Amino acid sequence: MTAARSVWSGGRRIAYPRDPTLAGLGNLFDTEWVWEAYCQRFGGRRSDPRRLAVRLVNHSPGRRILVSYRIDWQRGDYLPSEYFTVLLERGDPVEMFRYPADPYLPGLAQAADPGAAHRLIGRHVLVFPGRRVRVELVRYRPRSRAVLRHRLGKVKLYVRVMRPAGMPSLLEAAQLVARSGFAAPRVAGRWDDGGVVWLSEIPGINVRQSLRQGNPPTPDMLLDGLESLWSLPRHTTSARPFGLRGRYYYARRVIRHALENHRATSALRDTTRVLDRFVDGWAPSGIAHNDFYDDQMIVLPDGRPALVDFEEAGPGDPMLDIGNFLAHLRWNSTFNKNPDGDPNGVYYDLFRSAALERYRWNEADLNLREAVCLFRIATNPIRRPRPGWRNKVETGLHLVNNTLN
Repeated sequence: MTAARSVWSGGRRIAYPRDPTLAGLGNLFDTEWVWEAYCQRFGGRRSDPRRLAVRLVNHSPGRRILVSYRIDWQRGDYLPSEYFTVLLERGDPVEMFRYPADPYLPGLAQAADPGAAHRLIGRHVLVFPGRRVRVELVRYRPRSRAVLRHRLGKVKLYVRVMRPAGMPSLLEAAQLVARSGFAAPRVAGRWDDGGVVWLSEIPGINVRQSLRQGNPPTPDMLLDGLESLWSLPRHTTSARPFGLRGRYYYARRVIRHALENHRATSALRDTTRVLDRFVDGWAPSGIAHNDFYDDQMIVLPDGRPALVDFEEAGPGDPMLDIGNFLAHLRWNSTFNKNPDGDPNGVYYDLFRSAALERYRWNEADLNLREAVCLFRIATNPIRRPRPGWRNKVETGLHLVNNTLN
């Protein structure tokens, strides 16, 4: 396979496959070209950065590619890290923008600025004394969404920033989750035109962290919460059904392009031969979370689980919730680097056994759902490429095939 010229900062080389329909894709992985383009776009060349690294790649083969970068400046410059993005779409000029000035998230720049954030909170949440807000970036996916934390003294709010068109779906999902047995953050305020929602903070630790610490919630506690969500009547929401088919076939295109002429292509054919049939015949069967896994929840001080990421909730497939949870545990178990043991693998066995015993599901049906979720997770090394990323994708495909067999 011919690879685009590419360099990972710090001298570690990676290779990203060419896309003949996107002329110039190779430049996006050439550190010198990216740095020169950054200086031209944002003015005045500063001292060279200590580190310029790819954060995220979102590639739709034959259509577009988005690459997000992080710059760490020299320690003596005393400057915070920066995030910027390059977008290349077929037939269009290269587009570059820098966080928080994301043209696709109109409310982000104000929500990320301490002074502007204070004014927004006073207008859309509650008037607080003082003039500034402490702002912390939690997550950022260019063109898609961001999560911030706003602190005003002892008051802490989580802030979701999205495209304004996505606001109704999030608010509807919040209403569904509020009717379930899960604890969930309260919507404290919203700015519809900016695509910004403020949510109350829920104290606790992330379930993934609780797994590492050896104190996760019992499988039955998670299953009880899920059952309360699954039991909601479908007519209670007008949310769009979960788009499994579109997401699966997108992952299929991405993996096929990334592994073209690679030794794993035969494993890919074996995988998709089975999963294509399943996905083409799949349909929503009830209300579900639709993105249920350990990093979407926290454990409250009293041990109960709480959902903090829930925007996909709506018509879906309850068994797919379980399959997705198992798939993430299995992926993390496979690439576990914890010298003290593998808590993900242990919890995988406990959770799978508890679900099968409770619901008496056909194991082959659950395996199909776990496999299709593992297949989608196998795009992660492509979206965050590091040296040896193809080997990681190949390992993911073997996990999928082992689950199916």
